[in-house]
Amino acid sequence: MPLTTHTPVPRKERISVEFLIDSLRKAVQIEMHSCAAPEACSQRFVEDRELHRPGLALAGYLKLFSFHRIQILGNTECEYLSNLADNEKVERFSKLLEYDVPVIFLTSNNLLPDNLLNQAREKNIPIFRTPVETTKFMFLLRDFLEDQFAAQTIVHGSMVDVYGIGILITGKSGIGKSEVALDLIERGHRLVADDVVVLTKKNNILLSASTDLNKHFMEIRGLGIVDVMSMFGIRSVRYQKRLEVVVELFLWDKNIKVDRTGLDKEFVSVLDVNIPLIRLPISPGKNITVIAEVIAMNHLLQHYGYDAAKALQEKINQRISQKKSTKGNIGRAVDYFEGDFE
Repeated sequence: MPLTTHTPVPRKERISVEFLIDSLRKAVQIEMHSCAAPEACSQRFVEDRELHRPGLALAGYLKLFSFHRIQILGNTECEYLSNLADNEKVERFSKLLEYDVPVIFLTSNNLLPDNLLNQAREKNIPIFRTPVETTKFMFLLRDFLEDQFAAQTIVHGSMVDVYGIGILITGKSGIGKSEVALDLIERGHRLVADDVVVLTKKNNILLSASTDLNKHFMEIRGLGIVDVMSMFGIRSVRYQKRLEVVVELFLWDKNIKVDRTGLDKEFVSVLDVNIPLIRLPISPGKNITVIAEVIAMNHLLQHYGYDAAKALQEKINQRISQKKSTKGNIGRAVDYFEGDFE
C-alpha cells in the first residue's frame, strides 16, 4: 500500500498535569513543593508545548503574560523575589496567580517562602521543584511536550534499520514486504516495526516506531507470527528510528516507466515532510534484500556529498566536450589494456 493512503492519528489537544508529572519522574527528580489539593494535578491541563519564564510578570508587566503555558522559576526569578520586601513579594506573586496558570516548576533546588506557597495553595495551583538546572530541565520538558503534541500517522509497511539508515518498505498487501525485512534481519540489520508503523513528526523529521501491541512481532504469510527479538536477539530490533528512505515494491510491468539513472529524484510527502522515494520493480530471481542494502549505502554516500548518477553524468559531459574539441578523434574507448598474467 503506497504512503498516499496513510491514516492520520488524532492529535492530542491537552495533557493533564498529573500525567506530565508521572512521565517526568522517569527522567528527572521532581517533588511537590506546594500542598495543593490532590485533585489539582488531575484537573489542570497543559495545552501549549511552549514554556514561559515569568520574569517580566513578576516585575509587574502582565500585558504579554503567557499564563496558559507551564511557568518556570529559575535562579533569576527566585533571586529577584528574595530581594523584594515581604509585602511587595506577596503582592507580585499574587498578581501572577490571578491567572489560570496550569503548573509552576522551580529549578535548581530553589525554594519559595511559605507565605507564597500558601497563596498557590489557596488558588489550587500546584508547584513542583527539581534539582535539575533550568536550561537542562527546559530542554527535557520541551522534548517531552513536543512528543506529546506531535502530529502522527499510521502506515502499512515494514520499517528496518539498514546500515543506520531508516528504510520503510511499502507496497500492496502480499507483495513480500515482511519477507524482505526478515531477510535483512537475518543478515544483521534491525527491525523497527512490521505491518503497522507509527510515524511521529518531531522537529521536522519523521520518527518511526511500532505500536505496543506489535512490537518485535512479524507476520510471515504461510508461516504465521514470529517474535524477532526472541529468535534473533536484542540486537535485531530497534524501538524507534528516523525515516530516511521509502522503498515502494511493485510487480514488474514493461509498460510502467522505471527510473534507470537516479537523476530524477522522487519524493513522497508525509505530514508535510518530503522523504526520498524509490519505486522498485520486483520479478522472479531479483534479490531485493541486496538492493535494499545498496539503497542504504547509496543514501549514505549522497548524504556525504557523493552522487553516483551525477558523477557519471559529469564524466559523460566531459567526454562529449572532449570529443567536440578534438573533432571526434579521441582514440579508443580504453587507451591501454594491461596484460592479465595472474
